[in-house]
Amino acid sequence: MRIVRVANFVNPRSGGLRTALSHLGAGYLAAGHEPVLVVPGPAESDEVTEQGRVITLPGPLMPGMGGYRVLLDRGRLSSALHALRPDRLEVSDRSTLRWLGRWAKRREVPSMMVSHESLDGLLRLFGPGVGRRAGDLLNARTAAEHDQVVCTTRWAASEFARLGVRNLTRVPLGVDLERFTPANQDPAMRTRWCAAGDVLLLHCGRLSPEKRPRRSLEALAALRRSGVPAVLVVAGGGPMRSALQSEAADRGLPVRFLGHLTDQVKLSSLLATVDVAMAPGPIETFGLAALEALASGTPVVVSSESALPEVIGDAGVAAPGEGPAFAEAVRTLLSRPEPVRRSAARAQAELYPWDRSVAGFLAAHRVPTAATFQPFSESMR
Repeated sequence: MRIVRVANFVNPRSGGLRTALSHLGAGYLAAGHEPVLVVPGPAESDEVTEQGRVITLPGPLMPGMGGYRVLLDRGRLSSALHALRPDRLEVSDRSTLRWLGRWAKRREVPSMMVSHESLDGLLRLFGPGVGRRAGDLLNARTAAEHDQVVCTTRWAASEFARLGVRNLTRVPLGVDLERFTPANQDPAMRTRWCAAGDVLLLHCGRLSPEKRPRRSLEALAALRRSGVPAVLVVAGGGPMRSALQSEAADRGLPVRFLGHLTDQVKLSSLLATVDVAMAPGPIETFGLAALEALASGTPVVVSSESALPEVIGDAGVAAPGEGPAFAEAVRTLLSRPEPVRRSAARAQAELYPWDRSVAGFLAAHRVPTAATFQPFSESMR
């Protein structure tokens, strides 16, 4: 089968969507299919990669979005898809690319919309109940225009499930269990960022308002006020970095801002070396960075408002509220013996190998999968 995937808002260097697309494409290829990915970029290109063929079409930068581009030229994209003659169409953007469901129906091509974000969650950032009726209408249209809607967690699927959507399937994403492992722990890296006896915390993710990175600073402040000698490492860039650096300096908080880490070896070592990672975003629909920390043997504190409690299980703690609640969750994790909390983190991550995710997506596409894959997908009807 030729499975053509179209995605917007793909960071050219990193990010959860980029990671998911790469692993799924490689898995489709290994299963004997022909994956083709179409994404926006500064110029047109066409190359063969480890995840299959990747076609880049020119797309403009979105103002204030930190370098994200979108495919806005419908005529050009339609022509490219017509030339590709897909057997299946997989779409990863239900805002600007929802029209592709109608394109596929007219050509009798089965289509799938992968919901990587929560419209409910995004609207909730503007206040309780804001735009819920409009969100329900858009979600109903999305489901009607595609043969399948795939969500990665029950939390993410709930906004479709309450509408009685019948073509809804849950397929969790995965984690690279060979790249992210407790064996990457680096004592020399630890001494670089903190003193002996300190608690080393990590905030790993984009520094943007919807990710709530200030909660990590507040947690650090609360821990230090209570006598815990904590130090925070922040790996990631974004529009809030300058303000957060100034705030940390003004408050005398020991925060090490590393910026965006392009070195995957350094990132995997950092994830395995810290004591606790924090994922404070309230609208995360899966949380690949948190799962990578668990695979590295590092427990995670997450927002109880998000989908992450569903993913981390007992290997972390869900914090209700702001920074002080996250500080209390960190103390709860630190009260567990280190070997216990680290082995629990790794065991939880091992429930999410990429091959099961690939098999689940292929099952949702209703195409054959390799015999060695163990499908995991769940109808939400």
